Amino acid sequence: MAIIIDGKAVSAATREAIKNEVAELKEKGVTPGLAVIIVGDDPASRVYVNNKKKACAELGMLSEEYALPAETTNEELLGLINELNGRKDINGILCQLPLPRHLDEKAVINAIAPEKDVDAFHPVNVGGIMTGDYSFLPCTPAGVMQMLKHYDIQTAGKHCVVIGRSNIVGKPMAMLMLHANATVTICHSRTVNLAEECKRADILIAAVGKPKFVTPDMVKEGAVVIDVGMDRDENGKLCGDVDFDAVEPICGAISPVPGGVGPMTISMLMRNTLTAAKLQNNL
Repeated sequence: MAIIIDGKAVSAATREAIKNEVAELKEKGVTPGLAVIIVGDDPASRVYVNNKKKACAELGMLSEEYALPAETTNEELLGLINELNGRKDINGILCQLPLPRHLDEKAVINAIAPEKDVDAFHPVNVGGIMTGDYSFLPCTPAGVMQMLKHYDIQTAGKHCVVIGRSNIVGKPMAMLMLHANATVTICHSRTVNLAEECKRADILIAAVGKPKFVTPDMVKEGAVVIDVGMDRDENGKLCGDVDFDAVEPICGAISPVPGGVGPMTISMLMRNTLTAAKLQNNL
């Protein structure tokens, strides 16, 4: 019987620690502040933004939302970011992706001051992740590492396979596992003998965006399986990249969807915002 890695429980413990640190900062006259920009009316983005605002309120942080119309220009968006970069009461700036197609996503990411880039997407922060000298980590990979730590799952000397090579999850996830002394393989759509590569993993991390993509023939007996996916199955039910019911009997430990990595992502964003506030106030 596999250990079920409970992201809700790990997230709750993480938030409790953050809440206590925020209270200590407030006693020193500092309230961590997060500005969230949303352009257009993408329903999924709206849900994420609302959840971020709710988390800030729960932890005693300041949050400001900037809901911009879909026809916002690059100049207007970059002007707002520049204004927020200059505000001392805003420690973290987040621009909800994806942006409408006419906007320059790369320019937007580059415009956010690296010390306020709580998504850790700016090239300066990405470079820090490569070298192991970082202030912030991308929220989802950081959440995965926190879950492994909470459950005392050893990474040193283990073979980790990451399925997916996105800039947001796959690549930074591989780097964090490398920093944690795992031997890392990154698999993707052009990988030859994908199932065989995955079956060698002691720790298998699926971040491919395809419902129930990982099947039992891809998983080694006793492996730890972390499902980063957030998909819908043929019945429209929320599921992950792993066929949970089929794979769970083989695993040593597995994270479910929902209730696995998902709750961790916003908690780690809150952690990054707290870190930003401390660094900017030399605390």
